[in-house]
Amino acid sequence: QVQLVESGGGPAQTGGSLRLSCVASGRTATIAAMGWYRQAPGQERELVARIVNGGSIDYADAVRGRFAISRNSARNRWYLQMNSLKPEDTAVYTCNAASAWYNIWGQGTQVTVSS
Repeated sequence: QVQLVESGGGPAQTGGSLRLSCVASGRTATIAAMGWYRQAPGQERELVARIVNGGSIDYADAVRGRFAISRNSARNRWYLQMNSLKPEDTAVYTCNAASAWYNIWGQGTQVTVSS
């Protein structure tokens, strides 16, 4: 099994930056895709960014050009660098590890962007 622990997040000003980190433990070699999702109050959870083992990266249209997902060479840590933050980026951000056999979520971290 895989376990995920997130760090980062917190308050930020419009135009500011934050960096989220996700550390995976356990059978990390089985992870096929590493991602970040977010859920704002009253809204559905949505994909923010995802990187798959082949290196392909997907971004939500709302964050493309402002956010960047990356991972370490051991593929057991991944990050979300968030720049040019906007109030509409306010949400609970959760990291995700997926494979053909599981879909695992971190505990979530609050990001609040004030104008």
